[in-house]
Amino acid sequence: MSTSRRVLVIGGGASGNAVTILLRRAGVTVDLIEARPDWNATNGSGITLQGNALRVLRELGVWEEVSACGYAFGSLGVTIPDGTVIHEIEDIRTGGEDLPATLGMQRPRLQQILIDAVRACGATVRLGTTAKTLEQDADGVSVRFSDDTTGRYDLVIAADGLNSATRAAIGIADKPEPTGMAIWRTPTPRPAGVTRTDLAYGGPAYIAGYCPTSENTIYAYVVEANRDRASIPPETYADEMRRLARAYGGVWPEIVEHITDPAKVNYTWFDRLLVEGSWHRGRVVLVGDAAHCCPPTIAQGAAQSLEDASVLAELLTSGRDWDEDLLQAYYERRIPRVRTVVEASVQIGQWQLDGVRDADVPGLIGRTMNILKELP
Repeated sequence: MSTSRRVLVIGGGASGNAVTILLRRAGVTVDLIEARPDWNATNGSGITLQGNALRVLRELGVWEEVSACGYAFGSLGVTIPDGTVIHEIEDIRTGGEDLPATLGMQRPRLQQILIDAVRACGATVRLGTTAKTLEQDADGVSVRFSDDTTGRYDLVIAADGLNSATRAAIGIADKPEPTGMAIWRTPTPRPAGVTRTDLAYGGPAYIAGYCPTSENTIYAYVVEANRDRASIPPETYADEMRRLARAYGGVWPEIVEHITDPAKVNYTWFDRLLVEGSWHRGRVVLVGDAAHCCPPTIAQGAAQSLEDASVLAELLTSGRDWDEDLLQAYYERRIPRVRTVVEASVQIGQWQLDGVRDADVPGLIGRTMNILKELP
């Protein structure tokens, strides 16, 4: 493979950062642009990473830092609203027996680790920059940026998220669709008894849960039916989350004491997206949330985005021509696995919206995770 190839990565989230690191390792010239001037380094509360996500982070060379910053655990607790545990599920080690089944960590810390790795790999990074136009021909893509500079690339990788402007620009009309649910999230100090994720079903919300993100922190979340965002002033976010969370027992009263700063509370609708047919048009290809997104009901969003980056980088550095067949092979390798995750994640939420009391949630999660044990 020629090392003179040049790639533009649009978007500096998990998938964009990961594919940048892997391509640079193979000697490909990579420019990464990110719309946010701060590289999204401080936003978010926490993230749950399953073993298959950890496997890619190890491939990126950042596993030791991630392990040192995060909180690993191997089971999931299901409780009733008063906090009584009624079921314990052993998490499946989707990344192999030599990695934890699950690890929680602070999302800003993960992003900073990936930012540092991108900086170290030698990619050119431009923050506060977007792609204004993309003009393709048989040999590559000419890009005009938001500052009116230009660049010429053999391939453009669109990692610009759920509402990807690049996806629309290349004529893919798919858009995210709300599933009917929304989530309140916030970081708080870790109660001494929290050593894994516990999920409470019932009460005023569909789910109330938490995940340890370090020795000292967790992120807590409450899932309810989505509301008109305009009807919830941001300054009331802490009040709204506290109102829902107060109905739960166990460690929740301790958590509620710390839900005081509305600026630290995030409110987000659950969306579904799955681009079918192909994830590319010409020499522009989608990865991560630009191609697919699902509710976090089985905590696979980041994992699937990281797997996209790993598989695409593997194919691009395999010595094959960068042609239609290669980019279609990427899609065909990823789509069955991603479709399984998206459909399972949406189904779990739909069962709750429909009030299905005998839904086999543990069975569906188990079947999905066993599939994810296989390499992507």
